[in-house]
Amino acid sequence: MPVIAVDAMGGDRGPDEVVAGAVAARSDTLTPVLYGSAGIDAAGLELVETVGVIEMSDKPAEAVRAKPDSSLVAAVRAVAEGRADAVVSAGNTGAVLAAGLLELRRLPGVIRPAIAIPVPSERGPSVLLDAGANADARPEHLLQFATMGSVFAEEILGIENPEVRLLSIGEEPEKGNQLTLEAHELLAASDLNFAGNTEGRDLLSGAADVVVTDGFTGNVALKLLEGAIRSLLEALRAEIESTPRGKLGGLLIRPAARRLRDRLDPDTYGGAYLLGLRGLAVIAHGNSSQKAIANAVRLAARGVEHDVVERLAARLPSPAASRAPG
Repeated sequence: MPVIAVDAMGGDRGPDEVVAGAVAARSDTLTPVLYGSAGIDAAGLELVETVGVIEMSDKPAEAVRAKPDSSLVAAVRAVAEGRADAVVSAGNTGAVLAAGLLELRRLPGVIRPAIAIPVPSERGPSVLLDAGANADARPEHLLQFATMGSVFAEEILGIENPEVRLLSIGEEPEKGNQLTLEAHELLAASDLNFAGNTEGRDLLSGAADVVVTDGFTGNVALKLLEGAIRSLLEALRAEIESTPRGKLGGLLIRPAARRLRDRLDPDTYGGAYLLGLRGLAVIAHGNSSQKAIANAVRLAARGVEHDVVERLAARLPSPAASRAPG
């Protein structure tokens, strides 16, 4: 039974929302353990009391060093020390990365960890990475992100020989900035199933099994998709409820609309794996609802059950083969 350390103080909605999500995720197959300040209502879950909170406005590396007993760092440390199998936090993303590098450390051969998130597409989940761990990246980093994404898609999603594409401003190889041009050359020369560039408009239609980019572009693309999906679903609901005829039609399409909402709603996925560390970390959106937190905890448990870290370690190139300046 996986034990999931949950940062109860992380997230914009406060500990009550995080605790409610952890309670909803609790089952006979996983055990959430809360890490948070004394006095919060743990709703029957085990609470490991911590001192200090890393705020969203804090500078990540400085905050991790200055607040070693905060809920976020303590939850990550629990994985490093074997008291938990995975950690979930909706807190400061940069701080989760900094704490992961400090407490968990990188897998051998990994230059930069990356955030890998499933994007709901017409042909099934498409793995987008990096979704925000590295705002600045070099071509060799994108090559390794693609390698980690391919291993993840093959081992965890069960996709044989996953297709990889590079996010750019055009499908032609000569389109893009210097980073994408150089990354395209490296990917094309690799043994990955690289199929060239793809554009942002194709992400929801199933651009590829793995879509690779730098963390800045990936985070912008992800939040654009999330905002567009939410706005579209809210606009559809408003239109349906605006007239009696719309309400009648809404009753007829309700099952299909509910399925569409469940497939596209970011809360359905809950979080994203931070790949490349020696322990499993799941990063949830800062504004996560209790539904999103619950699904993030379940995502972490699935990662434990599927041995995400061990499978990545076994499939990544050796340190000598992948060594590059970090």
